[in-house]
Amino acid sequence: MHKVYLVPGFFGFDQMEGMSYFRRVASVLQDSLAERGFEAEIIELNTAPTSSIRRRAISLMKAVERTGGLEADSISFVGHSTGGLDVRLLLSPGVKLVPDDLEDQVARLTTSAISLSTPHFGTPMANFFTSMNGRHLLYLLSTLITSKPGRVGSWLGARALVRLARVDDLLGQRDNLLDSFADDFFRRVRPNHSDELFAYLTEVAADQGALLQLTPEAIDLFNAAVLDRADVDYVSYVTAAPPPGMPPLPGVSPSSFYESSTYMVFSLIHRLTARESRQYPYPSPHVEMADEIQSQLPFDLTQRTNDGVVPTLSQVWGRLGGVILGDHLDVTGQFSQVDDDGRRYEGWLHCRAGFDEARFQQLWSSVATNIIESSSPDRVVDFSAETVEPLTT
Repeated sequence: MHKVYLVPGFFGFDQMEGMSYFRRVASVLQDSLAERGFEAEIIELNTAPTSSIRRRAISLMKAVERTGGLEADSISFVGHSTGGLDVRLLLSPGVKLVPDDLEDQVARLTTSAISLSTPHFGTPMANFFTSMNGRHLLYLLSTLITSKPGRVGSWLGARALVRLARVDDLLGQRDNLLDSFADDFFRRVRPNHSDELFAYLTEVAADQGALLQLTPEAIDLFNAAVLDRADVDYVSYVTAAPPPGMPPLPGVSPSSFYESSTYMVFSLIHRLTARESRQYPYPSPHVEMADEIQSQLPFDLTQRTNDGVVPTLSQVWGRLGGVILGDHLDVTGQFSQVDDDGRRYEGWLHCRAGFDEARFQQLWSSVATNIIESSSPDRVVDFSAETVEPLTT
């Protein structure tokens, strides 16, 4: 049987306090594969949330072994954000992450490495977290889990937000982001050190190696050392969101106080991500690929174009699988939607791109197609054509 591993990104997890990183992705992808008669097992993985790419790759490799991946007929990886870099490092020819040859065993079974919104050439957001302001924010997170008062204070804050969610319902603010978090997350938080939230924050406080490695300056060295494997199909899906201040797209407009508030947050991080490094610019795709990306966007594709977390041109690696108009988290199912029970789930960010169920289904149907085609015994993978032009200095 073929196994498909969903690899989360920076600050990633599989399940926490009832929330899923890849929301509904496994079921949608499973259905899409089954409709084509392709039998596969979809496995959502946990990760070391902010650890170095090397440690995350080791975690990924051991998870494959633990879940029976070495007994599979073949393997596909789908990595979101930093998860795509974890996959590339694991599959790199000659890499030694552990003393034995486990890396090579996994790589020999792998047919495709699919990346979504991955910072293949780094992101300025990582530079922010290595700045003084970013370090203060991470110090605050550390304080929340290293002291009993910090944990109790966080728990009380979570309980207060649950009550606030009830109050705003009386004001007509129903089924918004606060309600989604109150129902799926805040109600489950407990002030114990073993609670899932505080266990997660403990990992974040203990190792933040990826913060340095995701900067454009550091990822330059990563790309010089990490090679593609010749018999693996590398496919990238790139995301882009409308620049803040741009008029809302047709049919997209603010609908609530919460949407407007999260749009302000998105506007801030979008501007941080648009700060291009002059010494380490993102490579320019070849003309055909650049035209394909531009044709899918209602705004100009530039070095500043991004999804709120990763610059769009930094996401190109290998073949272009598709272009998604949306923010960094939309592709993982974290977008505003109504579930089968009629309950509204509110997205984490609002970039006013209008990402919806139709785009979500289309994206993961395309991923399924690439998984199937890459795993075909008759496939021919052609890596003779470069996908990006050399960096200019």
